[in-house]
Amino acid sequence: MALKDTIKQMHILLSEVGADLVKAEGGNCAAAQRARTGTIKLTKLGKVFRKESIAESKKGSKKTTAKKSAAKKKAPAKKKPAAKKKAPAKKKAPAKKATAKRAVKKKKK
Repeated sequence: MALKDTIKQMHILLSEVGADLVKAEGGNCAAAQRARTGTIKLTKLGKVFRKESIAESKKGSKKTTAKKSAAKKKAPAKKKPAAKKKAPAKKKAPAKKATAKRAVKKKKK
């Protein structure tokens, strides 16, 4: 199926499901069943649409990448200067923790 055909089918199916939803809201049980089955069909058609639209976008991107790759071939690649090696960071000594055996000064009265 072509992408345009899939889009047309989706429009038709959406309008049918929409009409059935309005009827189902009024209490029509048969319309509710048609709406449920229509949503299943719409899901399947949505998957087809995704595949076709991705394929279509890839076709368009090949044209633009061909232009970019041709431009890259013309321009010579510039070499970047080598990065300087950094000295390893020194670890700080852990802070001394206060001990519980501290002498507590007693106040004299």
